[in-house]
Parts: sequence; structure tokens; C-alpha cells
Amino acid sequence: MSTTTPARPIDALEAIFAANRAAGTKALAPFVTAGDPDVETSVAVLEAIAKAGASFCELGVPYSDPIADGPVIQASYTRALGKGISLEGMFGIAREASARVKMPILAMASYSLIFRRGIDRFVADAVAAGLAGFVVPDLPLEESDDLDAACRTAGLALVRLVTPTTPPDRAEAIAKKSTGFLYCVSVAGVTGARIELPAGLIDRVKWLRTKTDVPIVVGFGISDPDQVRAVAAVADGVIVGSALVRRIAEATGQPREAMLADVSRYVADLAAACR
Repeated sequence: MSTTTPARPIDALEAIFAANRAAGTKALAPFVTAGDPDVETSVAVLEAIAKAGASFCELGVPYSDPIADGPVIQASYTRALGKGISLEGMFGIAREASARVKMPILAMASYSLIFRRGIDRFVADAVAAGLAGFVVPDLPLEESDDLDAACRTAGLALVRLVTPTTPPDRAEAIAKKSTGFLYCVSVAGVTGARIELPAGLIDRVKWLRTKTDVPIVVGFGISDPDQVRAVAAVADGVIVGSALVRRIAEATGQPREAMLADVSRYVADLAAACR
């Protein structure tokens, strides 16, 4: 009698990268702040970007103390917190969106939020909400074993980050522990759109590829199709955050349909650059 291994949340994410490799395309991962400008619009944005060609999405969990967030994302967190967004609200957005789209959604959250709620409870809530995993930018490698074990048991991705200032030996150790993908931060500094890609980024991605088998996705400072195309030439995917969050903020007050149409066009152009 044959048995079937139960699907894990990370499977959908891994399947995207496998399909891209087979097709010669790359992944586009927009970043969306949960609850900005409101819960209902966040769900609608996630649905719109999935239809526009996003491969997966980072759902930012608003937090009062910025970690690596530039002014655009800081402001979005402040707006969402002012509207009363909570962890329950974020999980609710993920739950509703994941019921509507196949696009994997990962929560980008400070470890303090996970620790305070309790690792086991946070992981269980994430699975129930349909999340595929976490990006935790302030979790040191040396303190990550408990969350790593819980994520592996639950079948969730635990994405690690390396930056331009990460020493090579440490970058290699981080790369080997990352699951789902490795987040390569393009610049030393905070999030925010840049005019040009930093020197050395392409070589750094090529070097990281020799140190890990997991896909490498680049984020921070990427905002237009030309930048996406340049990064996609060497990386497995591209994350676009501040530029999209700004568009949503600037469109707040317009009819929701108009804002969603603008967001869809923008994401579709970026997705086309990944192909």
C-alpha cells in the first residue's frame, strides 16, 4: 500500500523556483505592508499582484521599532499601527489572501514579535493562516536554532539574510542554514529605492551561488524593470518593496479599483522583466 507524503507550506515556494529553472525565468517577490492602508485593501493588493504575475510575496508585519526599514516602509508601518493592525490582523490577511490565490506568502517579522508570542504558537498560527514561511531580519544565526527546528517540523521556510558587510565565512554559514531561499541584501543601509545597483552585487551573488543550493533572491533598492532585469540575470529572484509601498501610499484616497489597476500594471512590468 503506497502512502503520500503530506504537502508542506514550503513546497509551493520550492515548486516556483523549480518551475522557473525549467523555464529559464526568475521569481518576482513584491513586499506589501499588512494593514496599509487597511485590512481589506491589503487582501485586495495581494490578490491583484498575484494575478499580475508575482511569484510570491513578503507580507510585512508592522513594528514600532524599525530594523532595516527605510522611511517609506517605516511610514507604512506607522499608518498600519495607527489603524490598529495586530498580529491577529496580519494572520487574518494572510488567511483570506491565501484562500484566494496560489501565490506563497511569507511574513517578514521582527523576532521580538515571534518570541513574545511564543515560537510554537507563532508557527502554528502561520500554518493555520496559510503562510509559507518567515523572513526574520533581526534573528542572529547563533540564536535561531529553536525557530529553525519549529519551522522545519512544520514545513515552513526560514529565510536568512546576508548583507554586503557580512564576512565571507559567516555568509557561508548563513547560506547553508537558509531554507526556501537566501535573501541577499543588495546595499549596506536601509530599504528604499535606489537609482543604480551597487557595485559588486553581481559578483557577490555569483559567489553565494557556490556556497548554497537554495535559490538566491536579491532585495533592497530595486524599483524598476531595468534593475530587475539586471539582477535577474544572475539571481533566482528579485524583491521589490519600497517602490510598491510608495505607490500604494500615493494612491490612498483614490477609488480602490484605480489603485489596484496601477499596482497591477507596475507589478506586471516587473514580472515581465523577470522573463
